[in-house]
Amino acid sequence: MDNLRVGLIQTYLHWENSDKNIQHFEALLSQMETVDLIVLPEMFSTGFTMRPEIFAEDADGKSLAWMKANALKYNTAIMGSISTKAEMGCYYNRCYFVFPDGTYQFYNKRHLFRMGQEQAHYKSGKDKVIVAYKNWKILLQVCYDLRFPVFSRNIFDEKSMEWAYDLAVYTANWPEARRYMWSNLLIGRAIENQAYVIGVNRIGEDGNGVAHSGDSSILSYIGEPIQQSFPNEDIVLYANLDKKKMLDFRLKFPFGKDADSFIINI
Repeated sequence: MDNLRVGLIQTYLHWENSDKNIQHFEALLSQMETVDLIVLPEMFSTGFTMRPEIFAEDADGKSLAWMKANALKYNTAIMGSISTKAEMGCYYNRCYFVFPDGTYQFYNKRHLFRMGQEQAHYKSGKDKVIVAYKNWKILLQVCYDLRFPVFSRNIFDEKSMEWAYDLAVYTANWPEARRYMWSNLLIGRAIENQAYVIGVNRIGEDGNGVAHSGDSSILSYIGEPIQQSFPNEDIVLYANLDKKKMLDFRLKFPFGKDADSFIINI
C-alpha cells in the first residue's frame, strides 16, 4: 500500500507582497527534502488580505505559475491558497492543488471568516473538493472551514466499503489568540473522520497587527500527533503517512457504518 511523504512549511509572510513571498518560498523549497506533497499557508503570496481588488491575481497569475513551475521542478504536488480574481469580477480565497506534471485542481473556500470581513470581499465556494493523488484521496480545506465539521464529514460508502477521503489538509492564517481552538479542532477532525489531518499555519504579525503562532501539525487517523511545531517556529515539518495502518484501523473500528446520514443545503 502506498505511503505519502508530506512536507509542511510554517513560516512568516510578507504582508501584501507577492514578490517577496515567492522569493522566500523559493529559497525554502530549494532546501527541502524530497516529498510527495508540499503544503503552504493560506494566501501564502499576500497574507490574509482583504484588499483583493488590489492584490488578487487572475486565475493564471504569477503565484499559480510559480506553484506549477516548482511542482515540475521538484516532481511533487504543491498546495496553498491564493487571493484570486475569477469570472464576473468576483474574488475567491482559492486553494490550489498542483500536481507534479503542472496540472491542478482547486477549491474555493466555503466558510468565509466573518469576524475579519472576509465575506464582504470574497465569494463563498459551494463545492467540496477531494483530490485523487498517488492512491490517496485528499480533502482540500481552508482555515475557518475547520470550525464546521458537517462540511468536512468523511462519508462511508456501504457499497464500495470505502471512505470518501484519507487525508484532510487545512491551510490557514489562524490567529494566535485562538490557538487552543485550532489545535483541538484539528484533533477532532482526525478522530471523527478516521483520517490523517494536516494543519499548516503561518507565523508572525500581519499588516493588521494580528499575531499568528503557527502550531502546525500532522495528526494520525486517531488524532495522535505525528509531527508538531513549537509556537512561532520557522520550520518545515515532515512525515510519512501510512495508508495501510489507517485502513486496518478502519476495518477494526468501522464507525462509519453507524454514522448519521444527512444532506447539506448550500
